[in-house]
Amino acid sequence: MSSAFPEIYLVRHGETEWSLSGRHTGRSDIPLTAKGEEDARKVGPRLQGLSFSAVWSSPSQRASSTCRLAGYGDHVVIKPDLAEWAYGAYEGVTTKDILAARPGWKLFRDGCPDGEAAADVGRRADNIIAGILEANGPILIFSSSHFLRVLAARWIGLPPDDGARFILDTTSVSVLGYEHDLTEPVIRHWNGH
Repeated sequence: MSSAFPEIYLVRHGETEWSLSGRHTGRSDIPLTAKGEEDARKVGPRLQGLSFSAVWSSPSQRASSTCRLAGYGDHVVIKPDLAEWAYGAYEGVTTKDILAARPGWKLFRDGCPDGEAAADVGRRADNIIAGILEANGPILIFSSSHFLRVLAARWIGLPPDDGARFILDTTSVSVLGYEHDLTEPVIRHWNGH
């Protein structure tokens, strides 16, 4: 999957108790499960042979632990803008329970009371993209599902709420890059295992 242009590898963190149960995990610092740790260790071999000019992680322990267990902890830079969506009143609540109280609710369209809207997450994603463009080299990023989905949408010029059109499994690896030149950002690979 090599390219003449820098590629950005995105890794969603390993499984946590809350990701397993479908609870919205924004700023709560939930650790990886034993399976999450095991799967995080398998990320390193999947990236074997690749070199990165930078390794960035969300401040959450689930992302930074995934980074460390994958073998990239020695060079990681914590980037606060990589934090997962702030779910506010919906932190720790499942979509099913939210829909029971608020029928028709959609995260990417409606956001969260006392939390972020898609546009807020989009602004943070745009900050990360600006850093990627400034670095102009291959970067490895560890973060969470909803943030990475917004980042992918913004990378290809879509509005933040179009992140709803992407899905990410735990410890999946995705690749952002370019087609013909640096003016043509693309998603080169998505949700790989």
